[in-house]
Amino acid sequence: MLTSTKSKTLATPAALWQILRKEAETIAAAEPVLTSYIHSTVLYHTTLEQMVSFILANFLDSQATPALLLREIFLDVMNCEPQIVDQICRDIAAWYERDPACDHHLMPALYFKGFHALQTWRVSHWLWLHGRQTLAMHLQNRASEVFAVDIHPAATIGSGIMLDHATGIVIGATAIIEDDVSLLHGVTLGGSGLHTADRHPKVRHGAMLAAGAKVLGSIDIGKSAKIGAGSVVLIDVPANNTAAGVPARLTPAKNSSDN
Repeated sequence: MLTSTKSKTLATPAALWQILRKEAETIAAAEPVLTSYIHSTVLYHTTLEQMVSFILANFLDSQATPALLLREIFLDVMNCEPQIVDQICRDIAAWYERDPACDHHLMPALYFKGFHALQTWRVSHWLWLHGRQTLAMHLQNRASEVFAVDIHPAATIGSGIMLDHATGIVIGATAIIEDDVSLLHGVTLGGSGLHTADRHPKVRHGAMLAAGAKVLGSIDIGKSAKIGAGSVVLIDVPANNTAAGVPARLTPAKNSSDN
Protein backbone atom coordinates (compact mmCIF):
# COMPACT_ATOMS: atom_id res chain seq x y z
CA MET A 1 0.00 0.00 0.00
CA LEU A 2 1.29 3.46 -0.91
CA THR A 3 1.64 5.92 1.93
CA SER A 4 2.41 9.62 1.81
CA THR A 5 4.01 12.07 4.21
CA LYS A 6 3.75 14.90 1.65
CA SER A 7 7.35 15.92 2.26
CA LYS A 8 8.83 18.45 -0.15
CA THR A 9 10.32 16.81 -3.23
CA LEU A 10 13.66 18.27 -4.33
CA ALA A 11 14.83 15.39 -6.47
CA THR A 12 17.10 15.22 -9.48
CA PRO A 13 15.64 13.37 -12.49
CA ALA A 14 17.65 10.26 -11.54
CA ALA A 15 16.53 10.38 -7.91
CA LEU A 16 12.90 11.01 -8.81
CA TRP A 17 13.03 8.14 -11.28
CA GLN A 18 13.99 5.78 -8.46
CA ILE A 19 11.04 7.07 -6.40
CA LEU A 20 8.69 6.49 -9.33
CA ARG A 21 9.98 2.97 -9.92
CA LYS A 22 9.50 2.02 -6.26
CA GLU A 23 5.95 3.39 -6.35
CA ALA A 24 5.29 1.46 -9.57
CA GLU A 25 6.52 -1.78 -8.02
CA THR A 26 4.20 -1.23 -5.04
CA ILE A 27 1.21 -0.57 -7.33
CA ALA A 28 1.94 -3.62 -9.49
CA ALA A 29 2.19 -5.87 -6.45
CA ALA A 30 -0.99 -4.49 -4.86
CA GLU A 31 -3.22 -4.51 -7.96
CA PRO A 32 -2.66 -7.50 -10.29
CA VAL A 33 -5.09 -6.11 -12.88
CA LEU A 34 -2.70 -3.21 -13.49
CA THR A 35 0.54 -5.20 -13.47
CA SER A 36 0.92 -5.31 -17.25
CA TYR A 37 0.04 -1.61 -17.58
CA ILE A 38 2.52 -0.56 -14.91
CA HIS A 39 5.28 -2.63 -16.46
CA SER A 40 4.72 -1.23 -19.95
CA THR A 41 4.39 2.42 -18.86
CA VAL A 42 6.97 2.57 -16.07
CA LEU A 43 9.05 -0.47 -15.18
CA TYR A 44 10.02 -1.34 -18.75
CA HIS A 45 11.83 2.00 -19.08
CA THR A 46 15.19 3.12 -17.70
CA THR A 47 14.78 6.91 -17.39
CA LEU A 48 12.12 9.48 -16.55
CA GLU A 49 12.15 10.93 -20.06
CA GLN A 50 11.61 7.49 -21.61
CA MET A 51 8.56 6.94 -19.41
CA VAL A 52 7.03 10.36 -20.07
CA SER A 53 7.66 10.09 -23.81
CA PHE A 54 6.00 6.67 -23.93
CA ILE A 55 2.93 7.84 -22.00
CA LEU A 56 2.46 11.02 -24.05
CA ALA A 57 2.99 9.26 -27.37
CA ASN A 58 0.33 6.67 -26.60
CA PHE A 59 -2.19 9.31 -25.59
CA LEU A 60 -1.51 11.42 -28.70
CA ASP A 61 -1.25 8.56 -31.17
CA SER A 62 -3.00 9.23 -34.50
CA GLN A 63 -2.93 8.05 -38.09
CA ALA A 64 -0.92 11.12 -39.08
CA THR A 65 1.60 10.81 -36.24
CA PRO A 66 1.69 7.29 -34.77
CA ALA A 67 2.93 6.64 -31.25
CA LEU A 68 6.33 5.27 -32.28
CA LEU A 69 7.10 8.43 -34.27
CA LEU A 70 5.86 10.73 -31.49
CA ARG A 71 7.95 8.91 -28.91
CA GLU A 72 11.08 9.51 -31.01
CA ILE A 73 10.19 13.21 -31.34
CA PHE A 74 9.64 13.63 -27.60
CA LEU A 75 12.88 11.84 -26.71
CA ASP A 76 14.87 13.81 -29.29
CA VAL A 77 13.59 17.12 -27.91
CA MET A 78 14.32 16.12 -24.30
CA ASN A 79 17.82 15.01 -25.26
CA CYS A 80 18.41 18.34 -27.02
CA GLU A 81 17.01 20.31 -24.08
CA PRO A 82 17.70 18.49 -20.76
CA GLN A 83 16.14 21.41 -18.87
CA ILE A 84 12.74 20.02 -19.93
CA VAL A 85 13.39 16.91 -17.81
CA ASP A 86 14.24 19.11 -14.81
CA GLN A 87 10.98 21.01 -15.40
CA ILE A 88 9.05 17.74 -15.50
CA CYS A 89 10.50 16.90 -12.08
CA ARG A 90 9.37 20.24 -10.67
CA ASP A 91 5.89 19.79 -12.18
CA ILE A 92 5.51 16.36 -10.57
CA ALA A 93 6.63 17.86 -7.25
CA ALA A 94 4.06 20.65 -7.65
CA TRP A 95 1.20 18.19 -7.95
CA TYR A 96 2.45 16.04 -5.11
CA GLU A 97 2.90 18.98 -2.75
CA ARG A 98 -0.18 21.08 -3.63
CA ASP A 99 -2.89 18.63 -4.65
CA PRO A 100 -4.52 16.85 -1.69
CA ALA A 101 -5.79 14.17 -4.08
CA CYS A 102 -2.26 13.32 -5.28
CA ASP A 103 -0.94 10.78 -2.79
CA HIS A 104 2.07 9.52 -4.74
CA HIS A 105 4.52 11.00 -7.24
CA LEU A 106 3.59 8.64 -10.07
CA MET A 107 -0.05 9.73 -10.14
CA PRO A 108 0.35 12.85 -12.36
CA ALA A 109 2.39 10.98 -14.96
CA LEU A 110 -0.10 8.13 -15.17
CA TYR A 111 -3.48 9.79 -14.69
CA PHE A 112 -3.54 13.62 -14.74
CA LYS A 113 -4.30 15.12 -18.13
CA GLY A 114 -3.16 18.55 -16.95
CA PHE A 115 0.31 17.07 -16.52
CA HIS A 116 0.12 15.38 -19.93
CA ALA A 117 -1.01 18.58 -21.66
CA LEU A 118 1.72 20.61 -19.96
CA GLN A 119 4.52 18.24 -20.98
CA THR A 120 3.18 18.11 -24.54
CA TRP A 121 3.34 21.92 -24.52
CA ARG A 122 6.97 21.80 -23.33
CA VAL A 123 7.92 19.76 -26.40
CA SER A 124 5.78 21.82 -28.79
CA HIS A 125 7.27 25.06 -27.37
CA TRP A 126 10.81 23.82 -28.07
CA LEU A 127 9.77 22.91 -31.62
CA TRP A 128 8.16 26.35 -32.06
CA LEU A 129 11.34 28.11 -30.99
CA HIS A 130 13.46 25.98 -33.31
CA GLY A 131 11.63 26.69 -36.56
CA ARG A 132 9.26 23.72 -36.54
CA GLN A 133 6.04 25.65 -36.03
CA THR A 134 3.88 23.32 -38.14
CA LEU A 135 4.73 20.27 -36.04
CA ALA A 136 4.34 22.36 -32.87
CA MET A 137 0.83 23.35 -33.93
CA HIS A 138 0.00 19.75 -34.78
CA LEU A 139 0.93 18.68 -31.25
CA GLN A 140 -1.05 21.58 -29.80
CA ASN A 141 -4.09 20.54 -31.80
CA ARG A 142 -3.81 16.88 -30.75
CA ALA A 143 -3.35 17.86 -27.10
CA SER A 144 -6.44 20.07 -27.30
CA GLU A 145 -8.47 17.22 -28.78
CA VAL A 146 -7.24 14.55 -26.37
CA PHE A 147 -6.84 16.48 -23.11
CA ALA A 148 -9.30 19.39 -23.59
CA VAL A 149 -6.46 21.78 -22.74
CA ASP A 150 -5.42 24.40 -25.30
CA ILE A 151 -1.95 25.93 -24.81
CA HIS A 152 -0.41 27.84 -27.71
CA PRO A 153 3.15 26.67 -28.43
CA ALA A 154 4.42 30.27 -28.36
CA ALA A 155 3.29 30.87 -24.77
CA THR A 156 5.96 31.15 -22.06
CA ILE A 157 5.57 28.88 -19.02
CA GLY A 158 7.90 28.21 -16.10
CA SER A 159 8.21 25.09 -13.95
CA GLY A 160 6.53 23.84 -10.82
CA ILE A 161 3.20 24.35 -12.62
CA MET A 162 -0.02 22.58 -11.60
CA LEU A 163 -2.97 22.45 -14.02
CA ASP A 164 -5.46 20.85 -11.64
CA HIS A 165 -8.28 18.88 -13.33
CA ALA A 166 -7.38 21.02 -16.36
CA THR A 167 -10.46 20.58 -18.56
CA GLY A 168 -11.12 23.76 -20.52
CA ILE A 169 -7.87 25.60 -19.73
CA VAL A 170 -6.92 28.02 -22.53
CA ILE A 171 -3.55 29.82 -22.65
CA GLY A 172 -2.88 32.29 -25.47
CA ALA A 173 0.24 32.84 -27.55
CA THR A 174 1.71 35.86 -25.72
CA ALA A 175 0.80 34.69 -22.20
CA ILE A 176 3.57 34.36 -19.63
CA ILE A 177 3.28 32.05 -16.61
CA GLU A 178 6.12 32.17 -14.10
CA ASP A 179 7.21 29.37 -11.73
CA ASP A 180 5.02 27.71 -9.09
CA VAL A 181 1.67 28.85 -10.51
CA SER A 182 -1.54 26.82 -10.06
CA LEU A 183 -4.41 26.93 -12.57
CA LEU A 184 -7.65 25.04 -12.04
CA HIS A 185 -10.07 23.79 -14.69
CA GLY A 186 -11.77 26.28 -16.97
CA VAL A 187 -9.17 29.02 -16.56
CA THR A 188 -8.70 31.26 -19.61
CA LEU A 189 -5.67 33.47 -20.19
CA GLY A 190 -7.28 35.21 -23.13
CA GLY A 191 -6.45 37.93 -25.59
CA SER A 192 -7.37 41.59 -25.74
CA GLY A 193 -8.73 41.43 -29.28
CA LEU A 194 -5.60 42.86 -30.88
CA HIS A 195 -4.25 40.97 -33.86
CA THR A 196 -0.60 41.69 -33.11
CA ALA A 197 1.71 42.55 -30.22
CA ASP A 198 1.38 41.62 -26.55
CA ARG A 199 -2.25 40.72 -25.89
CA HIS A 200 -2.37 38.03 -23.16
CA PRO A 201 -1.94 38.00 -19.37
CA LYS A 202 1.25 37.71 -17.34
CA VAL A 203 0.89 35.47 -14.27
CA ARG A 204 3.67 35.94 -11.75
CA HIS A 205 5.42 33.55 -9.40
CA GLY A 206 3.19 31.56 -7.04
CA ALA A 207 -0.16 32.92 -8.20
CA MET A 208 -3.28 30.76 -8.06
CA LEU A 209 -6.25 31.03 -10.45
CA ALA A 210 -9.35 29.16 -9.30
CA ALA A 211 -11.82 27.24 -11.43
CA GLY A 212 -13.41 29.15 -14.30
CA ALA A 213 -11.41 32.35 -13.87
CA LYS A 214 -11.11 34.46 -17.03
CA VAL A 215 -8.16 36.85 -17.30
CA LEU A 216 -8.40 38.93 -20.47
CA GLY A 217 -5.82 41.13 -22.12
CA SER A 218 -2.24 42.14 -21.43
CA ILE A 219 -2.63 42.54 -17.68
CA ASP A 220 -0.49 41.48 -14.76
CA ILE A 221 -1.43 38.96 -12.05
CA GLY A 222 1.12 39.67 -9.34
CA LYS A 223 3.30 37.37 -7.29
CA SER A 224 1.27 35.07 -4.98
CA ALA A 225 -1.99 36.73 -6.04
CA LYS A 226 -5.24 34.74 -6.00
CA ILE A 227 -8.11 34.89 -8.48
CA GLY A 228 -11.50 33.67 -7.27
CA ALA A 229 -13.54 31.00 -9.05
CA GLY A 230 -15.62 32.29 -11.95
CA SER A 231 -14.07 35.76 -11.86
CA VAL A 232 -13.55 37.93 -14.94
CA VAL A 233 -10.35 39.91 -14.48
CA LEU A 234 -9.82 43.03 -16.59
CA ILE A 235 -7.38 44.91 -14.32
CA ASP A 236 -3.90 44.31 -12.93
CA VAL A 237 -3.85 42.42 -9.64
CA PRO A 238 -0.94 43.45 -7.35
CA ALA A 239 1.22 40.91 -5.55
CA ASN A 240 -0.43 39.10 -2.62
CA ASN A 241 -3.89 40.49 -3.45
CA THR A 242 -7.08 38.56 -4.17
CA ALA A 243 -9.42 39.46 -7.03
CA ALA A 244 -12.95 38.06 -7.28
CA GLY A 245 -16.23 38.83 -8.99
CA VAL A 246 -17.61 39.84 -12.39
CA PRO A 247 -15.88 42.10 -13.09
CA ALA A 248 -13.26 41.25 -10.48
CA ARG A 249 -12.51 43.64 -7.63
CA LEU A 250 -9.44 43.65 -5.43
CA THR A 251 -9.27 42.47 -1.85
CA PRO A 252 -5.79 43.38 -0.53
CA ALA A 253 -4.16 40.88 1.79
CA LYS A 254 -3.58 42.05 5.35
CA ASN A 255 0.04 42.88 6.04
CA SER A 256 0.89 41.92 2.49
CA SER A 257 4.41 42.30 1.14
CA ASP A 258 5.84 42.18 -2.34
CA ASN A 259 8.98 40.47 -1.06
